Amino acid sequence: MDVSGILEEHKNKFKSIQVDRLIPVEFDLGLLSCFDINMLDENKLKSNPTTRNNYLKELAREGAQLLINELFSLPTTIDEDSYYATLPKPTTVLPREKPVPKEKPMTRWEKFAKIKGIQKRKSSGKVFDEATGEWRQKYGFKGVNNDDQKPWLIEVPGNADPFEDQYKVRREEKKERIEKNKRRSQRNYEERVAVEKGIKPHEMRKRELQKALVMSKQSTASLGKFDEKLKGEPKIKGVKRKFDPLVGSADKEKSKNMEILNKVNKGVTKSTVLNVRKAQRAMNNAKRNKK
Repeated sequence: MDVSGILEEHKNKFKSIQVDRLIPVEFDLGLLSCFDINMLDENKLKSNPTTRNNYLKELAREGAQLLINELFSLPTTIDEDSYYATLPKPTTVLPREKPVPKEKPMTRWEKFAKIKGIQKRKSSGKVFDEATGEWRQKYGFKGVNNDDQKPWLIEVPGNADPFEDQYKVRREEKKERIEKNKRRSQRNYEERVAVEKGIKPHEMRKRELQKALVMSKQSTASLGKFDEKLKGEPKIKGVKRKFDPLVGSADKEKSKNMEILNKVNKGVTKSTVLNVRKAQRAMNNAKRNKK
């Protein structure tokens, strides 16, 4: 049985993977892109919408076919699911919308861990609670570490007051730990800001302290003039008052007086001027009603 005709008919249903271009197409496989600089057919672009759309679809298909042909020429690895191609590094420089983020400076703990060679190990955030028979979070809401308030009996330490509330002691210790962590976090944030500005952390803290000192001095009635001076306190520069000369031009004095009169009379209209007769009549009516 000759099936060559059936195979040829089946083959004609599919487009050829061979695409020819007058000017070779440039590829950047690292970005999965290709750049075709060949001229477009203006007659097809200016023809009816159906012809134009078919022409553009054909161009898009040929461009995708060229890109797929290049991808199959790359070294590939075979997995149970499919074939995977190893892409090269991109060669096209793309503009960024925002600048490259700066590398964050290391915290005190990160510097210490680097010196000592301490490596961070990823651990699960959950632990198995044998009492309840379920997995629970280590920290946070309903965490295992929050169970220090649950025991119905707490042993009193030997050096503690026997009448002291140990539950209250545990709550206070937990509050102190939280506040300590907040202070450390704030200190790390201030040090990071100082490093970004190119200032030593202790110099920045010194400036902030001096600024707060100046603001507190200026809050007094004398603006800190009669306050006790501290060691190393910066001098507060006041504002020097300026007085006009006693003898000046008459025109300048006249204009200044007119400005004062305009400010006094500002907003005064006919509706706001006092009507003496109307006010007298209102007073007489009020007296008559009282009688």
